[in-house]
Amino acid sequence: MKLKLLFSSLFGSRNIGMLFILMAIPLALMIITGERWLIYPASAGVGAIYIGLVIQSFTSKSFQDKFIHKMKDKRIKKLNKMCTKLAEDAKKHTNPAYYKKLRSIMSDKNEIVKSYQKDSPDFLKEKITEQTLNLVVSYIRLLKSFCVRTKELNSVNIKPVIDRIAQNTRKLNFINDSKVHENVEKIIEMDQKIVSRLKDEKINLERIDTRLDYIKSTVYMFKQQIGLRLESEDMLEKIESAVNEATALENVLDERNKKRIRN
Repeated sequence: MKLKLLFSSLFGSRNIGMLFILMAIPLALMIITGERWLIYPASAGVGAIYIGLVIQSFTSKSFQDKFIHKMKDKRIKKLNKMCTKLAEDAKKHTNPAYYKKLRSIMSDKNEIVKSYQKDSPDFLKEKITEQTLNLVVSYIRLLKSFCVRTKELNSVNIKPVIDRIAQNTRKLNFINDSKVHENVEKIIEMDQKIVSRLKDEKINLERIDTRLDYIKSTVYMFKQQIGLRLESEDMLEKIESAVNEATALENVLDERNKKRIRN
């Protein structure tokens, strides 16, 4: 952050503008007096003044506040574009019910961004808007993963596996050979693992679905509070907590998907 602040001080419009104006002084002295040597001390003086202006900007509270606001504004615009891009991709995988939810949270997000844009710079509102957009990004990513995996699970016909388990279980009663008996038990065990894994995945998806609804409700609540100008440190803390939880869930889901692909 400090390095970026330094570059902003070096290339700020005021400082660069003053540098160009001051650079004209050595040239003017040389033209007026005809003495070339004067350009060197005059240039050194210009450099010293410019460095002084840079240091003044770098240490100025007002300049720092403007710089932070500029960085926040840039970050918010980037997150807003990211939400739109992710939503365009996610909607390809949604059914009508989840597409409706996606549109709803995007509408709430737009209202929050509009409220931010129409108000004067405010650290708390900027931070709340940024974190809310982070939460919407997590929602869209989770929604896409949820919809993709739900379609995959719904396409799996588990009935033949269940029927095979029942058939092999009955068969055990009539098998006398111990080796055959052992092999059939292994087949039953493998099929049971398949059924158990699919059931666990469906339970996990139900949990993600509940979390998605929670995130959506949270964003809606924040939209209402922002609209009523009820921003607070407590509200920011709740958003940051929701973002952290959503990000953790994203990571778990990504890791699970990677393991499934590897297997």
